[in-house]
Amino acid sequence: MQTCYIETPLGHAKIVGNENGIVSVSIENTSKALSDTIPEALLDCVIQLKEYFYEKRKTFNLKLNPEGTTFQKKVWNELSTIPYGKTISYLQLSKQLGDVKVIRAAANANGKNPLWIIVPCHRVIGSDGSLTGYAGGLHRKQWLLNHENAYKQQSLF
Repeated sequence: MQTCYIETPLGHAKIVGNENGIVSVSIENTSKALSDTIPEALLDCVIQLKEYFYEKRKTFNLKLNPEGTTFQKKVWNELSTIPYGKTISYLQLSKQLGDVKVIRAAANANGKNPLWIIVPCHRVIGSDGSLTGYAGGLHRKQWLLNHENAYKQQSLF
């Protein structure tokens, strides 16, 4: 496995993967040293993440290889269908998975998503529109949703 650390507007991101695909992308709450060189297997991921943050990319085209259960991977695949700038509720997610009774399991799998931003778990919100649970912190979830909002609020001052 190869690892690199890059700077993002939300802090340092850790990217792990190899020639078989990206295994994880996570936000670090520590100040790890940034990588001087990016391993070839991780280069596309770094480029696409930077494009996302510079508003030049709305979807990712990467070879992914996350570790998880069959159900978790099913949830992560479903999360990947949520369009840029859109949100769904946990209830909608469970309905899309075919069974409203899996809402808690789906929320749990959402919280264990190892591919920060690439699999857009930040686009899942409460049925009442509230920001609920986010492994990277609710302030980051809010930032990502604002970043993707097509109608960005202009500052009056």
